[in-house]
Amino acid sequence: MSRLEDLEAFLSVVDHGSLTEAAVQLGRSLQAISRSLASVEEDIGVVLIHRTTRHCQPSEAGAVFYERIKPAIGEIREAREQVANRRSEPSGVLRVGAPILFGPKFLVPIIAEYMTSFPQTEIDLQLSDEFSDLATEKLDLVIRIADLPDSGLQSRQLGSLRRVVFGAPSYFAKSGWPGHPRDLRHHNCLVRTVDRQPGQWSFQIDGRVRLIKVQGSFRSNSMTAIYSAASSGLGLGYSPLWQINHLVATSKVQLVLENFEPKPVPIHALWQEHRLAPAKVRAFIDLLALRLKLNGL
Repeated sequence: MSRLEDLEAFLSVVDHGSLTEAAVQLGRSLQAISRSLASVEEDIGVVLIHRTTRHCQPSEAGAVFYERIKPAIGEIREAREQVANRRSEPSGVLRVGAPILFGPKFLVPIIAEYMTSFPQTEIDLQLSDEFSDLATEKLDLVIRIADLPDSGLQSRQLGSLRRVVFGAPSYFAKSGWPGHPRDLRHHNCLVRTVDRQPGQWSFQIDGRVRLIKVQGSFRSNSMTAIYSAASSGLGLGYSPLWQINHLVATSKVQLVLENFEPKPVPIHALWQEHRLAPAKVRAFIDLLALRLKLNGL
């Protein structure tokens, strides 16, 4: 089967009546155009162009072939240009996966800015705290807040998140302040029951990561409920700082054990492409990295 560039050479020879002019128009050498024309004729099995020293004219078969393939080659060119433009200018539907609490607070304002900058785009935001499978769920990229396992996905770190212990002033007035993670065994700790290791809080102690077992009289599968419980003075909570910044800013809770905070958890964007990501993905990740950095993440 003839290559596309060979068929384009044949069309150009007919259009311009000359191998030399076809070479100029296509930016190829005269020898390359001649080889392409010979390749098409060999593939078809008939003479398509009658050549003279000054002019080239399609044979009867060549004229019929020209009329049949010209629209098809035009469609292929248009499709190729459209795909090339989509790689350089963000457009189309961008399907994004993100954690439930992180999405509305941080991503939606960035999405609004992105869609204003690139009006040819649409966003489909899927929120889940599960580790989404990009291929199965047909996502273009996902935001993950965790240390990444080895995978075939491409990734870019966008920032990192502190994990903190916090409680209400009313709780500290009643129960005192823990000075060391080991003091947590004397405190009422609010446990999220759906964690991989419920009641295991991570700290840096003497330069090493240590898991401290905690327990308390209030447990929930919802961090929103735990934040409310902590604000109400029921006990100490443990979570990423960004989720409670509003509570800290309004003095509803205070941070403790800051000298023992574990290593911040990285925020990554992951996508499937094994080479260069599409323009809509690249532009979104660039904006994410910029805005999250400005937000101090």
